[in-house]
Amino acid sequence: MGVLCAITFSAKAQQTQADSYTRYELLSPDSNEFRIIYDVSATTPGATYYWNTLRKGSEHQVTTVRDAYSGEALKWEIVSGALAKKNGLDEAVDNGEYLQIQLARAVPPNGEARIRIDKIYADTTSYFQKDNSIVFTRTLGIKRNSIVLPPQYELTHCNYPSQVQLTPEGQIKLSFMNNGPQAVPLEIKARPLPANATIKKPEKNNYSFDSSGNGRNKSKVRSGWEFEERAFQNREIVYFLQQPETHSFRLYHDYTETKVGMDRYLNIVRAGSKASDPSAILLDTGEALQVETLKGKAITEKGIDIGDTITVESEVIAIWYAPLKEGETKRLRITETYTDPNRYVLDDDQLVWDRSFGRNRNVVILPPKWFLTTTSIPAVIDQTEDGLTALHFVNDRPDALDVYIRAQRK
Repeated sequence: MGVLCAITFSAKAQQTQADSYTRYELLSPDSNEFRIIYDVSATTPGATYYWNTLRKGSEHQVTTVRDAYSGEALKWEIVSGALAKKNGLDEAVDNGEYLQIQLARAVPPNGEARIRIDKIYADTTSYFQKDNSIVFTRTLGIKRNSIVLPPQYELTHCNYPSQVQLTPEGQIKLSFMNNGPQAVPLEIKARPLPANATIKKPEKNNYSFDSSGNGRNKSKVRSGWEFEERAFQNREIVYFLQQPETHSFRLYHDYTETKVGMDRYLNIVRAGSKASDPSAILLDTGEALQVETLKGKAITEKGIDIGDTITVESEVIAIWYAPLKEGETKRLRITETYTDPNRYVLDDDQLVWDRSFGRNRNVVILPPKWFLTTTSIPAVIDQTEDGLTALHFVNDRPDALDVYIRAQRK
């Protein structure tokens, strides 16, 4: 804690953030209002404030701002750009308006402060009625978004590829992930359903069918089809590939726990892989967590359920923390080294990575002195500060990506 107290937020620092997600709930069309729930993580080390830009042309009403870790309300005020700059936001525009939030604790080194902002905007140019329909048209720079239609409205148009689901209340919701370099000029149209039509609330799917028809996987029988909102999922993983002769890669993955009473995270090691040197921190505070590697009988003795038969080869990395209280969430970062001679190999003096990704956000960083020649799945490609090639895979589908990469020596 002494280290955190010694850190100050420089007035010349650029504000940094991660994991941004916005949910727009369209309110009564006559009001031109929509509710915005904005989740964001402040990541500037030592920062004690976070500033949220308030868009010009909209009337805004801030309802609450909460610390996601504790669930407690945070202090906030709306300030001018000049005052935000004076208080530490060097990139503030003098004639702009900002929601200035006092964080519950200084952002720890290599950690983050997670915030949820709840506000209502009124904007006649973004949300309006036209020809018996409602129109929501807005340029969205945030990469993960969802839009909830008013009750009893059907979706008729959406110009950006999106998932469509029903909320627990029975309203139609769209969601998407933007993997491109530009903001999305989103346009959605919807119209009221007939008075005698009702939207059934979502229930578990009970149907099943044999998918052995022509051109299908003959061994697959689908029973129901359930999926979570992919854009809202906040799990990400970064792989740092070691030299391929070692078959090893260092990785970290971030995960947010929300279940009251939960006191552990279990990482089940894939068959054919070996995990070593595990560690974990609580990103909200920087606290190091207790980590255990358990095999075979030791898993049973701890009373851990891995969802499968436990054998002598079964291996689990268990991360322990204080049980979650009502209103709390915790974000963990788990770091470990994997060795997998089946999926990460040297073939004809070329690096080969052949692995399945289940998360929606994944990054693979090539080792020093290698250059990329092949990726089977489209990726955004850039360079790290150390000059290493990084591939960013964003999967907005509910199924996994089978990623195949090849690289050659420089």
